[in-house]
Amino acid sequence: MVFKMRKTEAIAGPLLIGAVFLAISCLGAASLLSQSFDRGAYRFRQMASELGVDPVQPLGRPAADGQRPNADARSVPRIQGAPWRGGEAAKVVIVEWSDFQCPFCTRVNGTLRQVEAAYGDRVALVFKHLPLPMHPGAPAAHAAAEAAHGQGQFWAMHDKIFANPHDVETATLVGYAEEIGLDMERFRRDWVSDSVRARIRADAEEAKALGVTGTPSFFVNGRFLSGAQPIGSFKRLIDEELSATR
Repeated sequence: MVFKMRKTEAIAGPLLIGAVFLAISCLGAASLLSQSFDRGAYRFRQMASELGVDPVQPLGRPAADGQRPNADARSVPRIQGAPWRGGEAAKVVIVEWSDFQCPFCTRVNGTLRQVEAAYGDRVALVFKHLPLPMHPGAPAAHAAAEAAHGQGQFWAMHDKIFANPHDVETATLVGYAEEIGLDMERFRRDWVSDSVRARIRADAEEAKALGVTGTPSFFVNGRFLSGAQPIGSFKRLIDEELSATR
């Protein structure tokens, strides 16, 4: 399954009432997304105040829906400067757009670990930020991870956050930064910096340009894969790509 950033149409029929409520909670109307995003911006300002630094401005508002990527085509996401884990000469690169508070992203995180264990250095994973507006705590978590990336500790922060994605309070994220040995003065400064927010915004804008509207979303050597797929779905694409490079 995948969290979306689009309006849903009402679905008639008593048997689908549960699905309607789920769709509303995950997708929401445009006005609700806007309000949620504003709450996320408020949380950023509150966090900055708690850290004793200047408040920040919100990330850009959610973009209108784009056309869904064609699973049969290949796209070329930008990977320069993005967090990378795996073999430097990996034959298969998986680019993931993720939201730290998306439950499906949490679920697929375990699947990705299985993929890495199965393929080793033949596969690399690249992380892209896409904090969704219905998760007002997500922007702070993504900024903390990106700030940790500046000190070479993105994946350590990534794993800490995904271990307990419901708790992204300032004190918790500061605690993670201390636990992984970050320079705390630099972390506090970078966490709310324009450059960190710009990198997160750039990932979100790239997602829109590629037609990505929800999380988790993947490009396996440029081939689109949507949602918290089972490991078999990843293996099918990876094996095809490895065979093509022999």
